[in-house]
Amino acid sequence: MLQGMQEPIEQPGAGDPDNFQRLWTPHRMAYIKGENKPSGTGPGDGCPFCQIPTMSDQDGLIVARGSSVFAVLNLYPYNSGHMMVCPYRHVADYVDLDEGETAELADFTKRAMLSLRKASGAQGFNVGMNLGHVAGAGIAGHLHQHVVPRWGGDTNFMPVVGHTKVLPQLLLDTREILADAWPA
Repeated sequence: MLQGMQEPIEQPGAGDPDNFQRLWTPHRMAYIKGENKPSGTGPGDGCPFCQIPTMSDQDGLIVARGSSVFAVLNLYPYNSGHMMVCPYRHVADYVDLDEGETAELADFTKRAMLSLRKASGAQGFNVGMNLGHVAGAGIAGHLHQHVVPRWGGDTNFMPVVGHTKVLPQLLLDTREILADAWPA
């Protein structure tokens, strides 16, 4: 056994004991089971992106509000600080945005990147939209642009081998830090 490693601890009901610590992520089960998914494609079909703006910023994890779009933390993030920019209007296709929505969506994407750089030192980003179910959109009826911060070395064995993301901060704490760093 390697120095510093403990003997496996018997854990009834947790399988065979081994030298691995368990990282429990029960919050992911809601995503896996498809909870909070809209029942249809219309705005009245339980669309979370239509419901979130009616909540307080804290309850909805809203980082910033504009006149036609808002920035919100992803409830099931790929990385810490994973934001989405969404129009208030329930629209599925990018080409259906009006000029004001398109401009503000672009502006809020830039502001999201600036706030993530300021608050967390993000070194890069994955930015984009999945339009339509066949393109991988989890909620295809209401478009949303992902802004995922990246850092050198942020891909490690956890997502590759363990299929698990390690998020070192509670979403409410992340929301507050990013809202404070949001550029005027």
